[in-house]
Amino acid sequence: MKCPYSGAATAEPLVIDPMVRDLDGETERLVAAGPVVPVDLLGVPAWSVTRHAVARDLLLDPRLVKDLNEWRLWREGVVTRDWPLITMIDAGRSMFTVDGADHRRLRTKTAQALTPRRIEAIREDIVAFTRELLDAMEEAGRDGSPVDMKAVFAQPLPMRVVCLLLDVPEGSQPWLADGYKRFFSMLTPHEERLEILETFDRWYLDLIRERRAHPGDDLLSALIHSEEGGEPLTEDEVLGNLKALVAAGHETTIDLITSATRALLNHPDQLELVRAGKVPWEAVVEETLRWDPANSHLLMRFPTEDLAVGGTVIPKGDGVVMSYRAINRDPEQHGADADRFDVTRRLPIRHMAFGHGPHICPGAALSRLEAAIALPALFERFPRMRPAVPDEEIRNLPVMTQNDLVAFPVFLA
Repeated sequence: MKCPYSGAATAEPLVIDPMVRDLDGETERLVAAGPVVPVDLLGVPAWSVTRHAVARDLLLDPRLVKDLNEWRLWREGVVTRDWPLITMIDAGRSMFTVDGADHRRLRTKTAQALTPRRIEAIREDIVAFTRELLDAMEEAGRDGSPVDMKAVFAQPLPMRVVCLLLDVPEGSQPWLADGYKRFFSMLTPHEERLEILETFDRWYLDLIRERRAHPGDDLLSALIHSEEGGEPLTEDEVLGNLKALVAAGHETTIDLITSATRALLNHPDQLELVRAGKVPWEAVVEETLRWDPANSHLLMRFPTEDLAVGGTVIPKGDGVVMSYRAINRDPEQHGADADRFDVTRRLPIRHMAFGHGPHICPGAALSRLEAAIALPALFERFPRMRPAVPDEEIRNLPVMTQNDLVAFPVFLA
């Protein structure tokens, strides 16, 4: 397929694999192709940004916006609601989908709800959840059989934490987790994905209306009833922010904990440095965020005028993807060994795992806290833990936007 890229008329687009069969290889090809690369997203042309410095500048450029109506292919009807990835872009009105003054207002409201004090207040709860889940891991592996540490430990922990912040009943957690897993999977039929969204919307709206009538000391109540930073959020705005916070708030941390465990077990020399106290756990968290970030491709922004990036022109109205996995492996930013996992890199590691600029992830501090508690506890409880299968047999879920493993089986002893 040849796509009409006016900025790179002769370039053959790099096809982003919806099945995510070779994420490392795809990342290498993107980095090798240059700072701005024409790509094919399920038959739709776009541009992938693969360099740290370019991404930093573009993410601060007010001419690159989130407004779907600026996308030429959307306006012309080439892309419709039938495109399987449209739900990753058109996800309702929230701080993740608007710019400028609207974005500042929506983000301010969220920041007032998700305060450092609120996050720090649940530290002991995270410790307790971690202990309970480690007990569950120990029980699952008592007979010596492999344990899927993602399913038993890394996946339920962030969902418990998000639901604690929102004061969501514990019984809803498995249903939410399963719904998000099916929503993100490229194997889910598009009609079913839209049905999942509708079901989520009804459930979240019921929760919002209940909390509006009976507020408590929780994140959702704070989001609804904040009186600072402009007009209160509308119901649709609360819904949009809430959906985005839950999705990002648990998926990112699942991947962070799983990826860090996998990286350390596959680099025993690095693990020994951490165990000996020569390298802090903070370095493990930051190097994992850089080397194996949760977001592989973040969809999508649109230029309001032609943008010259080096020798390439991104035409007005084209789609622009931030390929964070490639950006975080940029040798110009992280050195010739950027594709190597190395916990001895000097802190702070200036990666972009949580984005950059006005739209930087508001839940970064919470994700870091969860990983900083979960990882040392995991390796202290199971000092002889090891992979149960060769690393080349580990597979990614078919999720184009995220680095999410199917499973990570381990032996505990």
